[in-house]
Amino acid sequence: MPTSMTGRLFRGREIVDRLARQSPARLAVTVFAAVIAVFTALLMAPWATASGRAAPFVDALFTATSAVCVTGLVVVPTGTYWSTYGQVVILLGIKIGGLGVMTLASILGMAVSRRIGLTQKLLTASETKTTRLGEVGSLVRVVIITSTSLELLIALLLLPRFVVLEETFGEAAWHGIFYGISAFNNAGFIPTEHGLAPYVGDWMLCLPIILGVFIGSLGFPVILNVMRNRRRAAKWNLHTKLTLSTSAVLVVVGTVLFAALEWTNERTLGPLALGEKVLASLFAGVMPRSGGFSTVDTGGMHEASWLITDALMFVGGGSASTAGGIKVTTLAVMLIAIVSEARGDRDMETFGRRIPRDTLRLAVAVSFVGATAVLVSSLLLLEITGETLDVILFETISAFATVGLTTGITPGLPDAGKYVLVALMFVGRTGTMTFAAALALRDRRRIVRYPEERPIIG
Repeated sequence: MPTSMTGRLFRGREIVDRLARQSPARLAVTVFAAVIAVFTALLMAPWATASGRAAPFVDALFTATSAVCVTGLVVVPTGTYWSTYGQVVILLGIKIGGLGVMTLASILGMAVSRRIGLTQKLLTASETKTTRLGEVGSLVRVVIITSTSLELLIALLLLPRFVVLEETFGEAAWHGIFYGISAFNNAGFIPTEHGLAPYVGDWMLCLPIILGVFIGSLGFPVILNVMRNRRRAAKWNLHTKLTLSTSAVLVVVGTVLFAALEWTNERTLGPLALGEKVLASLFAGVMPRSGGFSTVDTGGMHEASWLITDALMFVGGGSASTAGGIKVTTLAVMLIAIVSEARGDRDMETFGRRIPRDTLRLAVAVSFVGATAVLVSSLLLLEITGETLDVILFETISAFATVGLTTGITPGLPDAGKYVLVALMFVGRTGTMTFAAALALRDRRRIVRYPEERPIIG
């Protein structure tokens, strides 16, 4: 190898190592932004569109960001606007984005420096909730193998149904793989022209997608913990128990409320048979976890249903998962704190464990940052579009929580509005996670502490 090339590689490795030591969160965000830039360039190629004309920059950027951030919001129809090449690019973006910001940064660190620095291991361990730093390198491989296996399982479950729907085997296999990856990664992209609306009552098609979205929203720490202790639920750690229990409650609440509010709505559940209503309600109850698929017209839902969906989307799925939002454990910790305060308990306790108070501070900080991002983006979009608050709020929360559900206004947004959602999707996918990790790694030891005094609250 020429000396000059060796020197450049050495300098590049030094830069990455220095970033990993000094600011691992910045490294992760930089890598993620670079991946989006690459996929934007790939989607701007003339052969990426079905028409053979290069896509406008804003549409390519929006689609690339939505794919890599596993959101599912689109400004052009995926199944008809993009060519097979374009759809493959989108699918690769979903796959890479689903692996997670920190995992992606760790892969870069291993590829460039052939090792993961201590700081980078700490940050990755913070996201994946691992406790032994030596496991991080192997965990990256386990994450890739586990996610790919589950995606293929979903694809195999969908394949026979697509074949029955009179598709060729090649088309059925492609749609099965696309939906499998899109479902597990909570991306919400659909490769078919009419989406899932024609299959609103099809249990064989919808149920695997529901399961894929739900499992993907739990997070790799939960999946791995359950797999390692599948016959010993008592050995599940607190994070797994909180994630599973809170997710199950939110799915039940979302399903019941959606059914109650939309049962007679002629634009959603009204015309459907009983079994179709039950399936559509379950589908709608799971998708705000960050799935983004829809079998009914989201724009035709009652405003009360939008409000419930807003709340579910803002919470999102599990930590270190393919889902977005502030995460279910964040909600669980704050609810436990409220119950403990109401009872007069000094400690926050659940499942026989005591939760440290700094975890509550972190949960409050993450929630406040998320709410602020939604508030600022909503104000900007209100000024840019002139739409009503209910529609704008739904769209901004969907973008921030990387869900992908839409009332239908996104394709018609002016370019300025699209850029706002692009920034919001990026912040929603990387911001709260890196912010939480950065705070978790900051532990300032102070010699002098001020006297304690309580302000009046409430």
